[in-house]
Amino acid sequence: MARLSTSRSRAFNCLAPEVPPLSKKIVLSANSDWNIANFRAGLIRGLRGAGYEPVVMAPQDTHVGARIRELGVEQISVSIDRSGVNPLADLRLLAEYRRVLKRLRPAAYLGYTIKPNIYGSYAAASLGIAAFPNVSGLGTAFIRNGLLQQLVTSLYRIGFRRAPVVFFQNDEDRELFTRRRIIRPDQARVLPGSGVDLARFTAVRPASGPPVFLFVGRLLRDKGVVEFLDAARSLRDVLPDARFQLLGQFDEGNRTAISRSEVESWVSNGDVEYLGTTDDVRPAIAASSAVVLPSYREGLPRSLLEAGAMSRPLVATDVPGCRDVVEDGINGYLCAVRDARSLAAAMRRMAELPQPARLAMGKAARRKIQDEFSEERVISAYLEALEGSTKVQAGS
Repeated sequence: MARLSTSRSRAFNCLAPEVPPLSKKIVLSANSDWNIANFRAGLIRGLRGAGYEPVVMAPQDTHVGARIRELGVEQISVSIDRSGVNPLADLRLLAEYRRVLKRLRPAAYLGYTIKPNIYGSYAAASLGIAAFPNVSGLGTAFIRNGLLQQLVTSLYRIGFRRAPVVFFQNDEDRELFTRRRIIRPDQARVLPGSGVDLARFTAVRPASGPPVFLFVGRLLRDKGVVEFLDAARSLRDVLPDARFQLLGQFDEGNRTAISRSEVESWVSNGDVEYLGTTDDVRPAIAASSAVVLPSYREGLPRSLLEAGAMSRPLVATDVPGCRDVVEDGINGYLCAVRDARSLAAAMRRMAELPQPARLAMGKAARRKIQDEFSEERVISAYLEALEGSTKVQAGS
């Protein structure tokens, strides 16, 4: 691993900065166009409204691509091995970022997810282009200590060195990066996640009847899917009519992926229901009594933000990101991480709440999202950072 880091470092350091002319193009890049379509559509519209020309650079999915085109932006395909550690593949990715950015000469580069953050930000800096990476979560590398964490830490430090602003989605991730001197304190800013479109995610009164617990997210062990399963099994005797649902995509390239065959066996045993994937989570949230996220660590979980916006009470682990959204006993319940018993106890408390108390929790969840996590806050933060960067370029 140390050799991988060294080879990448030498390649990084051989790139001399260039200064591009000012442009109105803004490149947004993530490890999937699904990420852009689901989490950055509002920002793209905000950028266009401010006179910028957004360009999306990401691996392309035929189905998702139509949604990107609806936003009226240019799409550029790039190949990204999300979980691989092959140094040659990553150096090719760095070269591809530099080639595209040199051709486009954008005013700024906005990165999301690990490799676009690291390699895209460094390529931008080498061309004199302002980079604004967004650390939306620390992922498996920071949940599990070891050589991979050391490698990723070194790459973040190199990639973010010249970024004028590095966005985080919670204070604990920001503090970790500054404490480890991955970035300087003056670079760090905290965003309210990716923001929620409050006009699209509106308050919906839950249906009466047996409780429905919904998990929304990628089917990963690090998201607490196994704990959700174990909690569901343990609650069958005390909540025989309760329903436990999984909504989300398989991500078999991830080191902590849950396999399709595992989920199929859980479904056949009657432990959970699998709802598949969807471009619109609102119907599933509307049909639920509470949304559950037993994740091991988050940036700022979109599933909790969207569920809260729809007035659903929340159950989540007491970890960074989740506890930024869930106020224990106010808009939901927190439980211990990696602890199915604690999760089951929190879900049982939720199920046994009188309906008026559960409705009050849902209303509190909606108020918190309105007050702290609106999409407008995110757009304003980006426009402010871009304006500051433009002034610096114009004066240089």
